[in-house]
Parts: sequence; structure tokens; C-alpha cells
Amino acid sequence: MDADPPDPIPLSALQHWTYCPRQCGLIHLEQAFDDNLHTLRGNAVHARVDQPGVETAKGVRVARALPVWHDVLGLIGKSDVVEFTPAGAPYPVEYKHGSRHKAAAIAACDDLQLAAQAMCLESMTGQAVPEGALYYASSKRRRVVPIDVALRQAVADAAAAVRAMLQSQTLPPPLVGAIAAQRCRGCSLKERCQPEAAASPAWAAVRAHLFDPDA
Repeated sequence: MDADPPDPIPLSALQHWTYCPRQCGLIHLEQAFDDNLHTLRGNAVHARVDQPGVETAKGVRVARALPVWHDVLGLIGKSDVVEFTPAGAPYPVEYKHGSRHKAAAIAACDDLQLAAQAMCLESMTGQAVPEGALYYASSKRRRVVPIDVALRQAVADAAAAVRAMLQSQTLPPPLVGAIAAQRCRGCSLKERCQPEAAASPAWAAVRAHLFDPDA
């Protein structure tokens, strides 16, 4: 008998994992989420594209808030905008707040989320999706993203890592070092996460004692 398909992982979880595995765990394991200025700006950018609809402009059919999925990878979510050429080829466009001149590490998270959408569209339509675009609200410009082999592998790796976390029900540790200084500063879950405390040797010792059945 064929194995049951894996429980679907939301596409947003891949972006959260790539940004910070602990953030991903707080959101998708503990169902915790807090807003800050960055998330509110993101919500404002998505206000229009979150409304499902289809329109045609200059021969291009534009679908907004289009549900997408990938049965093999076990992914599910939606694309902000998918433009379909007259031949039916899909072109995903993900909306982001800010400008396209983001730090490389942050831009990589956006690229992976877009690539996951492209792979879903390929699986659904049978059409190749060699590239997509990220539209940044502040600069009102697009950044074209080639959906190359390395990016596709990163999507598959992130999906496997998120699935392993969900199956283990284990919250990942906080980021440390320079990457933590960069990413924790803008994270809406920083107060809930308490990365400095969670990363301290003293807390690690306390946590080990609390969850040691022989203690």
C-alpha cells in the first residue's frame, strides 16, 4: 500500500524557518504570534492582494490570493499574485513591505518563499516556472528571482526541517552571534522568545533539571 501523504506544511512556515527556526517553532508549534511595526506594515501591503480575484490586463490573466499546493513536498498556501501568460504559464509575484535593497540574509528568506510558490505552481499546472518576482511596496519595484537548482533544494531542505520539528514537538534554540543581533531586533516575538535568557548557560542548566525525570 502507498504511504499516506505527509500532513501539509504552510508555505509561511518555510519563510519563518529560514529567518529563524525558533521563530518558526513559536508560531507553528506553540501557536504564538505578536504584531509589531514590521508585521503591521506587511499586513497593510497585503490588504489588497489578500482579496481573492481574477482580472485581465494587456493579455495577462492576474489571479490574487491564489491557493497553491505541492503534494510530493506536502506544502500548502497561497500566492499573493500569479500572472498567467496567454499560453497559460504562471509567474508568481510575492508582495513585501520595505525596499528591494534588503540585507542578503533577509532577501534569501523572501526568495525561498517565492521559490516554494513556484514549485507548487509547477506541480499544479505542469508548466515550468523558471522565475518569479518580489514586489517591494516602499520602492514600488520588482526584483526578479531565478528559481534555480540551489533554491529548489533549499525549499526541499526547509520543508524537511520544519516537518521534523513538528514531528518532534521540540522548540529550536534561539539564534546566537551576529545573525541573532540582526534578526532578533526586528522580530515581533522577541519578548516572548527571550533569546538572551534562553541562550544563557544558566537557563540551559535549569531547563535540563526541570525536564529531567530522574531529577
